[in-house]
Amino acid sequence: MRRLPAGFEGYRARGDGQISAIAEVCEKAKPNLGDAMRILNLYADADGESHFRQIEIECTDETPWGIKVSKPLPATAVIFVEGAGPGVVPLHPAPCRQYVINLDTPFEVTASDGDQRLIGVGEVVLVEDTTGRGHITKLLGEKTGHGIFISID
Repeated sequence: MRRLPAGFEGYRARGDGQISAIAEVCEKAKPNLGDAMRILNLYADADGESHFRQIEIECTDETPWGIKVSKPLPATAVIFVEGAGPGVVPLHPAPCRQYVINLDTPFEVTASDGDQRLIGVGEVVLVEDTTGRGHITKLLGEKTGHGIFISID
């Protein structure tokens, strides 16, 4: 019997063998799977200037179905947000370290160093510029956008 990775203990294999068949198909596809997910990170340097960089979230555990997953990460709050564009949130540091998940409307973020990034639908940003000058957030278009903020401190 396959051992489930941490966080998946509640899943049970069905007695009809379907889970085993799915796991075998996924096992064959395994060489096409990466070991990390790349996300955008907004952070402040020692001088308080905000910058962007790409970071990797390691996905090294695996479900019985061949889906790669990260180790469980701690969270202190989950906040659902909604904002109508167009609009600008002026230069500000993040209130806490948080993952920002954009659900349905692109928006633009400008780091205090002047670098701008368009955050597309489905993108995840780890925002860590809690000190220093911060960043500017620009809501684009006329549509109300939705997202999720996951606080991690």
